[in-house]
Amino acid sequence: MKRRDFITVLGGAAMPIFWARSLHSQSARLPRVGYLTPVPLPFDDEFRRGLQDLGYVHGRNISIEAPFADGKDENLPQLAKQLAELPVDVMVVTNSTATAAAMKATTTIPIVMVTAGDPVGSRFVATLARSGNNVTGLSSLAPEIMLKQLELLKEAVPNVSHVTIFWNPLNPTNVMFFQRAQIETPALGVQLQSVEVRTPQDLDGAFTAASQLNPQSLLFLVDQVTIGRRIDVVRFANAIGCPAMFSLKEFVVAGGLMSFGFDFPNLFYRAAFYVDKILKGAVPTELPIQQPTKFQFVVNLATAKSIGLNLPTSILLRADEVIE
Repeated sequence: MKRRDFITVLGGAAMPIFWARSLHSQSARLPRVGYLTPVPLPFDDEFRRGLQDLGYVHGRNISIEAPFADGKDENLPQLAKQLAELPVDVMVVTNSTATAAAMKATTTIPIVMVTAGDPVGSRFVATLARSGNNVTGLSSLAPEIMLKQLELLKEAVPNVSHVTIFWNPLNPTNVMFFQRAQIETPALGVQLQSVEVRTPQDLDGAFTAASQLNPQSLLFLVDQVTIGRRIDVVRFANAIGCPAMFSLKEFVVAGGLMSFGFDFPNLFYRAAFYVDKILKGAVPTELPIQQPTKFQFVVNLATAKSIGLNLPTSILLRADEVIE
């Protein structure tokens, strides 16, 4: 199945038309999985691969309804409501904003989170062991990642005294990590410069604002805004010759300097196993919330050379992968 077959694009005035076509094309006898995400992500195929490894084939023994919100969080509640009204048998939600939208749309359809930052703090679930409601899945709660990113950035660029951080204040996980950064930076002798980015359209203005700060280094928190425009983000960082730390390997593959974070594709792959258990009768509250188990440190040596940065040997030895 090709990517364009996996994603049903819903947005703007065309939304009812595409939605009707999707409904008409799916067989009512197949179990329906709703897949709710603000934008198509580079990890979506990992969820599909997880389903295939469990024996599920779209259109044969499972039906996947996969709208996305055109990069606008305000579209998520409407899409979640439409998925609930189909109804779907289980709803997979890719981040915290999608989780909140799904929970408002239904209290009975099982919801599988993929990357909820702090499901307990956000009141999505009662505890990680037992949610107490119709929500289960995976959490991206790993506060120690922020300290590690800052430490690695400081090790790679020892003289850095300022870190310009790009973050989305509408993303609860970003808020949590930004607050963590504010706590961690004084001990490292580093000051934070904040640049807020709420939508993909905000990025160009954010680039201009960041340039005016004369940044010494950049830190991009993971968010659908930057994921969707990662090529532009990487080009900006490299164009101003600024060392940049990312949370996802995909940015480094695109030419970014380095990344440290959990294995996002692995979370999407593991979400398929929750769907399988629920379709076979498991109750969400009986399925514990799982946290990240795989972490990656990736360095792009070619990018370091292109911006005139001589990376310490210690950084290269610690990297799980070096792209040359």
